[in-house]
Amino acid sequence: MTVLEAKGLSLGYGSGSHIFHGLNLEIPDRKITVLIGKNGCGKSTLLRSLARLMKPSGGSVLLDGRDIYSHSTKEVAKRLSILPQGPTAPEGLTVLQLVKQGRYPHQTWLKQWSEEDERAVNDALKATGMLDHAESQVDSLSGGQRQRAWIAMTLAQQTDTILLDEPTTYLDMTHQIEVLELLAELNERDRRSIVMVLHDINLACRYAHHIVAVSNGEVYAQGRPNDIVTEQLIGDVFDMDCRMISDPVYGTPMCIPLGARRSKSKATVQEERVMVHVG
Repeated sequence: MTVLEAKGLSLGYGSGSHIFHGLNLEIPDRKITVLIGKNGCGKSTLLRSLARLMKPSGGSVLLDGRDIYSHSTKEVAKRLSILPQGPTAPEGLTVLQLVKQGRYPHQTWLKQWSEEDERAVNDALKATGMLDHAESQVDSLSGGQRQRAWIAMTLAQQTDTILLDEPTTYLDMTHQIEVLELLAELNERDRRSIVMVLHDINLACRYAHHIVAVSNGEVYAQGRPNDIVTEQLIGDVFDMDCRMISDPVYGTPMCIPLGARRSKSKATVQEERVMVHVG
């Protein structure tokens, strides 16, 4: 069962050039999906399109089986939320004020702030461990706490699907694990579908149920980490030689980088790709 699907999707930024052309992609429901690929390959652009923040020049994005543009803006905001990379809050804004913004899609002229809104905000603060920081200013928090505050805002929106663009960027190792453990807990406990862009291949393999590798304007491979993340994939997608071993704790693929990939002819690369997909 899929919650989001791209069919024949084409995306670009004017002048007729395409980042993706005819892309097909399925995001499984109630799973953690991670998009991986080189810098500039279009992962963030794809995520924005899935969230209806960027209109495709061709093809369609389906939300629960329906074209996402057949839903109203407010309806989409009630069903999926997106946390962009490196969000910033106005100076002096408190955590509580930030999290309350997640309830805006539920507000109408006839229905202002309600007990339901209050419960949703408090539940989001509790789930992210930010209740004690509710009155703290967002810009006074540590990196990990700040990211938790933004995630609390998306939780207050009460969507079944959450999209996050590089949620661990600029965080140290401790805070990266803190944020990813929180997202894993939200998936397991609340059965929320999580879609995120990550740069760290090993963390992607550890936390993802489903990985989508993007390269050269197409989906190179998608599936379970243990099924698709290989030395061949790392070489083709990231132009890097590596050795893959099994994580001694989690049993997921672990990438040991060796350096830039030694040059190969296009024919050799294509032959190896065919062998990967056939095998």
